[in-house]
Amino acid sequence: MADRISHDQNFKNLILDYPRDALSFFAAPEAPAPEDSVQITPIRQELLQERFGAHYRELDVPLKVEWQDGLRETILFILEEETDWHRFSLHRLGSYCFELAELCKSDCVVPVVIFLREADSVPASLTLGPKHRPYVTLDYLACKLKAIPYEHWQHSDNLVARLNLPNMHIPAGHEINVYHQAIQGLKKLEPDRDKQAKYVDFIDIYARLTDNQLQQWQQQYPEESTTMTGFAQRYRDEGRVEGRVEGRVEGRVEGRVEGRVEGRVEGRVEGERRVLERQLQRRFGALSAEDIERLTEASMEDLETWAENVLDAQTLDDVFDLGH
Repeated sequence: MADRISHDQNFKNLILDYPRDALSFFAAPEAPAPEDSVQITPIRQELLQERFGAHYRELDVPLKVEWQDGLRETILFILEEETDWHRFSLHRLGSYCFELAELCKSDCVVPVVIFLREADSVPASLTLGPKHRPYVTLDYLACKLKAIPYEHWQHSDNLVARLNLPNMHIPAGHEINVYHQAIQGLKKLEPDRDKQAKYVDFIDIYARLTDNQLQQWQQQYPEESTTMTGFAQRYRDEGRVEGRVEGRVEGRVEGRVEGRVEGRVEGRVEGERRVLERQLQRRFGALSAEDIERLTEASMEDLETWAENVLDAQTLDDVFDLGH
């Protein structure tokens, strides 16, 4: 069965690729200053797995930050993404903090929770003990992305902030500018072409532009759209069977879902399937288990036919040509 979008994994990759920018944006009150000389080290996951066993959630991202001049003590940052704040548990977070502090023999732990969706009613702290005397209090840094005005960060030199512009508060009618500013930040702040291609994917997932908005973006920023299409061509030339970048750039901007790359037949089918699945999710929302199974078992010919149907389909049934 195909993987659904894993927001935890997306943010884990982002934090591990850009730990300093991530701390500056998600955990500003405790993050190293730009002039600080620090060493940032992800805590080994196999160590955590061995210690915590089945209770360890590998998509948490613990980082150890050491100040080289010794002016500040070493801090253990725990960064956790929560898509739906209703599922957030301060008790679970507290348990994890205590276990990590014991494992690393340090009481200097800073829990950071990144809320991807609206989180107005999320609890700010946890207190344990009778009413007349609290014995344990847990506070944490809450980064509520939807409460952050994108205008405050649209020209930032913090790459993590620029990539997260689509997750911030966006007034109606500003979606194309947000997409543009995120892409510009990626081009300006990340020189590595592989990572540029990787995080075009991140931006596109969270921007969720409609086909009409993508066409407007292409018209307003033709040079930018050409650059993105170049990412797809480069992936094709290098023989990478990803399908994601090409499908989003060429498929959505040009109104076609190509996703075909050179290589093994199996790779071509998988690339086409992944692009089509993402396209369907964008147009019609989460897919059912039956729909995922249909895509998984489809032939290349079926996938190509359905990809063409996406252009004019009004419903998911129209794509699969059910009832016709």
